[in-house]
This record gives sequence, structure tokens and C-alpha cells, in this order.
Amino acid sequence: MVQRNGDVRSHHVQRVTANNLRPIIYHNIEYGAQIMTDTGTVLHGAIHPRKHEQVNHTKEEYARYERGVCVSTNTVEGFFSLLKRGINGIYHHVGSQHLHRYLCEFDFRYNNRKITDGERSIKLIGKVSGKRLMYKEIVPN
Repeated sequence: MVQRNGDVRSHHVQRVTANNLRPIIYHNIEYGAQIMTDTGTVLHGAIHPRKHEQVNHTKEEYARYERGVCVSTNTVEGFFSLLKRGINGIYHHVGSQHLHRYLCEFDFRYNNRKITDGERSIKLIGKVSGKRLMYKEIVPN
């Protein structure tokens, strides 16, 4: 999910179904928000009764204006593009058990894209203070 001119929140789910997505949507999206997706989605059942607009990529529709609002999925597709390039170009393989960590990294990168490298570094260091990622404890034989 990405708010136009705002932040992204990505989630790892085992299966993309309306039942799996409904609690995530209800927790993260305001009731009165207008949700935009493409037509190839399972979200319709998860979004109801929220406002929902769709673009039809199969008919080469990528954006349209309705009531002064641009209906498109370009913002979220831009995030997916960065995520896919990062995984394919940097990490090459992401195991499902660690996918949520990679998603958090790319959420952080996207949400802090408008600040300097120095500001981003300071913000990142502030978030990791007092935390350690540890492997399982090694037990001597």
C-alpha cells in the first residue's frame, strides 16, 4: 500500500486472498480513503465497502481523471519497480523466511527518499539503537 505523496507499507502474506488482505487493509487504510487498483486484483472483496477505483491495463488504460482525481496505480507500481530491481539486482535471492525484513528495508528507503544521505543515515542509526539481530545461540558440544 502506498499513499500518494506519502509513505508505503508493504506486507508479506503467504497467499494473496481477500480474507488475508482484509485485516491489513482495515488496519492501515482510513475508512473514507479512496483505494485505486488494477482490475486484475483479489482486493475487491477485501476493500468493500470503501471507495474503490480501478484502471484496466488489459485495455491499455493506465490513468484517467474522474471528479478531478487521477485514478492510476503508478505510485505503487513505482515502488514495486524499486523493490524488484533491488531484489534482482542487489540480493538476487530472497528467502520467504526473511522477506519481511527486505520489505522493511525497502519501505524505509522509499519513505525516506526525499532526505539527504546523511539525514537518512542518522535516522537509520536512531532506529537500530539497542537492537541486535542474532542467529540461534550456539550450544557447545
